[in-house]
Parts: sequence; structure tokens; C-alpha cells
Amino acid sequence: MKCERIRYTQHAFTRMIERGNSPDQVYEIVTSGEIIEDYPDDKPYPSVLLLGHAQDKILHAVVARDPVAGDCYIVTVYMPDTTIWSDDFRKRR
Repeated sequence: MKCERIRYTQHAFTRMIERGNSPDQVYEIVTSGEIIEDYPDDKPYPSVLLLGHAQDKILHAVVARDPVAGDCYIVTVYMPDTTIWSDDFRKRR
């Protein structure tokens, strides 16, 4: 995903710390992750769900992108739950 700047919502930053995810891991997901869901009607900006591998973790990140400024806002980051997601973490069960 192309971002001019990566910004964190308070929710995302709090959850990252609680879940032991670092800004470096998030950067890796945002810059090289795969878009697995698209939410074009999200407000205030369209967002996507990314799947990526960062260091030794598989992570999902919800990222909203301001189409005018190009800034990306990290909404949340989490390790996908195997009871909710398929074995490859790309589809909901």
C-alpha cells in the first residue's frame, strides 16, 4: 500500500502495545501486505484489511487511506484467530 505517512489511531497504538506488535512490524505489513478485504464506504476514509508476515508473526491490519493527502491511518492490528479465519488467513470461515 502506498502511503505518504503512516499514522496511528489511539485505538491501534493501544492495541499494538497490548498485543506486543511493534511499529516496524506494522510498517512491514502496510508496505508489503496483501489486501484481502476492501471497505470503500468506510468513513472518514476508505480502508482495507491487509494480511502480512512481519518477523515471526502473521498479522492483519485495518488501514484507512486519505485519498487526497495519501496518509495512511492504522485502525487496528491483530493476529488472526484460526477459529474465525481460513487456514491461510485470507477468508472468514
